[in-house]
Amino acid sequence: MIDINGMAHVILTVSQFDKAHKFYSGLLPEFGMTKVEDGPDFLYHVGARTAIGVRKCDPEFAGEQFQQYRVGLHHICLRARSREDIDKTAELAASLGANIIRGPEERDWAPGYYYVLFEDPDGIRIEVNYVPGVGLFETGQRFGSGEDYVRENGQDLHRPK
Repeated sequence: MIDINGMAHVILTVSQFDKAHKFYSGLLPEFGMTKVEDGPDFLYHVGARTAIGVRKCDPEFAGEQFQQYRVGLHHICLRARSREDIDKTAELAASLGANIIRGPEERDWAPGYYYVLFEDPDGIRIEVNYVPGVGLFETGQRFGSGEDYVRENGQDLHRPK
């Protein structure tokens, strides 16, 4: 078996680079990440056992917005160390102009699952969650609300509460 040790980085391609640059420059340092690259079309922060890059899209895609159910990225989710961090994230994201989709709130996807889901200026969805203890690795635990992910003809059959 290959022993993967987390996710090294995610690079997000955006059409509104200037807005995204401002947004992520305000968000990522608050997550304990340090800016290590800040170029005319690429921003890169490292820390919190991962890295997030923001790249300007090619000119032919400049008029596009993120579509969550198109092939590719659905959303990214970062893990927090406490429920309080989720509440702080929601406040910070809102202050940066993020569209808050849901939360902060609890869900039954894992025991004690607490999260906030928001969108960056391009509509890319970012979730920050907290799960106490070992979550789904606890003996007898199962992934909850699997019906939240059932879609038919491009529509959710069950909407998350």
